[in-house]
Amino acid sequence: MSLPQRPLSGITVVSLEQAVAAPYATRQLADLGARVIKVERPGDGDFARRYDTTVHGHSSYFVWLNRSKESLTLDLKDPRGLEILHQLLDSADVFVQNLAPGATDRLGLGTEALTRRYPRLVPCTISGYGTSGPWADRKSYDLLVQCQTGLVSLTGTAEETARVGISVADIAAGMYAYSGVLTALYTRATTGRAHPVEVSLFEALAEWMGQPANYTRYGGSQPPRLGTQHATIAPYGAFSTADGKDVLFSIQNEREWAALCERFLARPELTSDPRFATGSDRVAHREELNALVAERIARSDAEEILKELEDIGIACAGVNDVAAFLDHPVLAARDRWREVAVPGATVQALLPPADLAGLPARMDPVPSVGEHTEAILGELGRSRADIDSLRADAVV
Repeated sequence: MSLPQRPLSGITVVSLEQAVAAPYATRQLADLGARVIKVERPGDGDFARRYDTTVHGHSSYFVWLNRSKESLTLDLKDPRGLEILHQLLDSADVFVQNLAPGATDRLGLGTEALTRRYPRLVPCTISGYGTSGPWADRKSYDLLVQCQTGLVSLTGTAEETARVGISVADIAAGMYAYSGVLTALYTRATTGRAHPVEVSLFEALAEWMGQPANYTRYGGSQPPRLGTQHATIAPYGAFSTADGKDVLFSIQNEREWAALCERFLARPELTSDPRFATGSDRVAHREELNALVAERIARSDAEEILKELEDIGIACAGVNDVAAFLDHPVLAARDRWREVAVPGATVQALLPPADLAGLPARMDPVPSVGEHTEAILGELGRSRADIDSLRADAVV
């Protein structure tokens, strides 16, 4: 029985991509069935291949971001390599790039040049700080953007700031590039016009800073750094149990607050205590409130605490490390892990989070550098002798 066609079957994406943001966007397009041709430098390819060697000798970043793609090596500084890229763009639907500022313009691959030459193409540019403005020429990396948006100033404890432990600016930009490309493809299908897409790491993460931006602009000071405690809701955070574990729970409304006081703390009088009458009051008296909660939680083991909180309808959880996350019962029960091939081995990878009923997820192999070069050149009509000549000159 043949498999149903995936949503983006028939869409071809050509990507000059590296690191995290653009590869994350294009991998999600590949998840939906798009053909993604990843253009890499001859020899070493995408430098993210060498971030680490923890996954059977491969980079944990690269394995995560590059399944279901085809790898083509091209030296775009050689006119022959650039000619091959233009052959691909003749029939491509999307062009994605996140090269250093000005690199594509120097190659004649800037957005204006591409839209003139390929009116049906959706060009997508991912940059650090945008393609205009005073910082357009600055290089940018994830942690720099975490710092520039103020995210690092919100993360950590009162004594010390901390970076978010994943590449959150890259991921944000990749998500907006992905959704922007989907929107542009839909618009092209309904109007016939292809709109270029531009996303910057800075502006993507700036959007995610909306709540602390409002809080700071109109409240007069920014939210405090409180470790695992929530800056604007209380009680909401992690507390230590009698067996030395941490549990986290959250009170989101007055009904939950009353249930916590009456059925967990066994202190019904707290519901009418003026110190804790509203959410804002509870935040203002956080230390006193946390002391009451901590004393109660410290009397019981984590398993008992979690059961009691769940029984009265309070959202709660243990504080996992990554190893515990990998063995999470939800992922196992919902069958979220799949095997994906990498050069020389297989790995476990999570299915895409958006399930489309009746459409199986695409979980094809992670390519080696230039694995599909000869096949793609063959599709473009290049002869065996031509391919051998290009390879001998390190053009591919």
